[in-house]
Amino acid sequence: MKNIALKLSFVGTNYHGWQIQKTEKTVGGTLEAALAELCGHEVKLVGCGRTDAGVHAKIYCANFKTDSTIPLEKLPLAVNAILPADIVVEKAMYAPDDFNAILSCLKKQYTYRLYNLRIRNPFEAERAYFYPRKLNIEKMKQAARHFVGTHDFAAVRSVGTETKTTVRTVLEYEIEENSPIIEFRATADGFLYNMARAMVGTLLYVSEGKIDPAELPVLLEQKDRRLTGPTVPPDGLYMTKIWYDGEVGEMLL
Repeated sequence: MKNIALKLSFVGTNYHGWQIQKTEKTVGGTLEAALAELCGHEVKLVGCGRTDAGVHAKIYCANFKTDSTIPLEKLPLAVNAILPADIVVEKAMYAPDDFNAILSCLKKQYTYRLYNLRIRNPFEAERAYFYPRKLNIEKMKQAARHFVGTHDFAAVRSVGTETKTTVRTVLEYEIEENSPIIEFRATADGFLYNMARAMVGTLLYVSEGKIDPAELPVLLEQKDRRLTGPTVPPDGLYMTKIWYDGEVGEMLL
């Protein structure tokens, strides 16, 4: 059996996240079914992370094992002919036998796009969060610095997925203004359920004056989700970078 790693991207608007489910249409389920049709056997697909319903990925990695003889260089075009237009496989490569898209992942980056004008833009609908209030970018940047480092992030995660620990390491958190788009970019060794979206919601509370930037370390220490900002909608969230060692990491550059 060959272990094949895929580089893909998708618009998550029409899907109930990545995770394969029995009763909901998901990105992983749709891709798995297309690969099974192509390869002629049941496929077990492993994704690099669980994206929520409505969340997008400019880059994503998944792997599966197959004994199919379809030439590797033809696989992306062949599976794209089966897939809907909002999921695209860009590259495929043979990966080491022990490669696992989620377990081998070193770190991930999520970017949240916010559309910040008083009048909404229909072309950004379901691609960015429409937020018409004036933002205090400097205060948000001051607060965001407190996310960086190894912390217990229970205060900015939603209950819904069991995990052994709520401690994660945020390596970088940037806020980039390219008016009218504001991007919140977090890089970490892993993310808790809704963590990236709750971090943005907390920073919006800082902008609105509901949380002082200096309060953020205390709020993280208290681990109380009720004290931080809301979970912003999923349509502005994108997976934008993922890191692996070796040739798979090079494929994703």
